Amino acid sequence: MRVALTSAFLLSGLVAASAAPSKDPSGTWLTKDGRAKIRIDHCGTNTANICGKVVWLKIPTTETGTPRTDAKNPDPKKRSRPVIGLQLIEGLAPDEEKFSGDIYNIDEGKIYQVSLERESGSELSVSGCLLKVLCGSETWTRVPDVNQQAAIAPESAPVKPAPKSQAKALPAAP
Repeated sequence: MRVALTSAFLLSGLVAASAAPSKDPSGTWLTKDGRAKIRIDHCGTNTANICGKVVWLKIPTTETGTPRTDAKNPDPKKRSRPVIGLQLIEGLAPDEEKFSGDIYNIDEGKIYQVSLERESGSELSVSGCLLKVLCGSETWTRVPDVNQQAAIAPESAPVKPAPKSQAKALPAAP
């Protein structure tokens, strides 16, 4: 009986632990406005910190067809960097239930103090301030990783017809 109760408590603890959303922000997140997906991973010497980079843009090119760049960066030498692949979050450190540090805002070319905190398994709260005065927050939504999306073929993809044979038709039998 004692073994059965101990096993039941252990199993219920495992189920409760797996049901609770992880506070780890790793994954791919769609920004509130839906214009970008940011991939967040652990980084740094002991991998306790997190970093994030742009992995997808709703509109990846300019009107002229060239890739979008970091055009508003205050450093003229960095303005030609492509946005896709650009690191926006660098070395946010764990801080209780969240991660805190700096984030780069491409739209303005400014760096904000930010904290990231998981609200649920599918939502990430992003709260930031510029000079500790101008503050705001938004919620990002978890999406499948971009690499996984590329590997999945849509079910409704058109099927290409087989190439027509170049062989000549045989004459009909009399």
